Amino acid sequence: MKTSTIIVLSSLFSVSVLANTNATIDMHTLSKQALTHYSDISWTTVDKIASELPKHPINVGLDIDDTMLFSSPVFHYGKQKYSPDSFNYLKNQDFWNEASTGLDRFSIPKKSAVEIVSMHLKHGDTIYFITGRTAPQGQETITETLRNIFPKEYREQIQPVIFSGSLDKVKQLKMAKIAQYYGDSDEDITSSREAGAKAIRFLRGAQTTYTPLPQAGRYGEEVLIDSNY
Repeated sequence: MKTSTIIVLSSLFSVSVLANTNATIDMHTLSKQALTHYSDISWTTVDKIASELPKHPINVGLDIDDTMLFSSPVFHYGKQKYSPDSFNYLKNQDFWNEASTGLDRFSIPKKSAVEIVSMHLKHGDTIYFITGRTAPQGQETITETLRNIFPKEYREQIQPVIFSGSLDKVKQLKMAKIAQYYGDSDEDITSSREAGAKAIRFLRGAQTTYTPLPQAGRYGEEVLIDSNY
């Protein structure tokens, strides 16, 4: 189900509630109430995911853009600078050289992803960020940016970012021996399954520049509630 549709329904539901009460409304609770209307989707939570993990540590993978980070500011900047009237900037190495060497200071970590990764780190899991970005020429800084989101004692569990670019993402997942992978795109789900990993869908935020929005749950995969935040 498209994130935009979910958000619209949440908004309509909130108007109805606010019209009948002066109490403060927690928007995350409100969105969960609205999401229950989509009973055909297999919704999951961080607590449920944690309860289903094996006792031993595993290798966990996450996509970066629209999964770990709300990074639309990076891509909006690149488009405006390199190709305002097209998406040719995505084929421009100069953009990729900038994208992963400092621009992510303008990206916002998604709270849902921070919660997921924190849970896995406490479980003792090794974290791999596997992104479709083209690798920059020179020293990337995004690995350090991501590590700095979490407490120091866990940072060694976060491996250097893997830039799959035009490479075979399935191969990258297999090489890292990923048991569970989180991503927002259809390719994240299909590649994970082909690689033998459990796939869990993240929702994109409504303001993402990465459109059209995919249909969450289209492959019967689990979808993390509130993962558009």
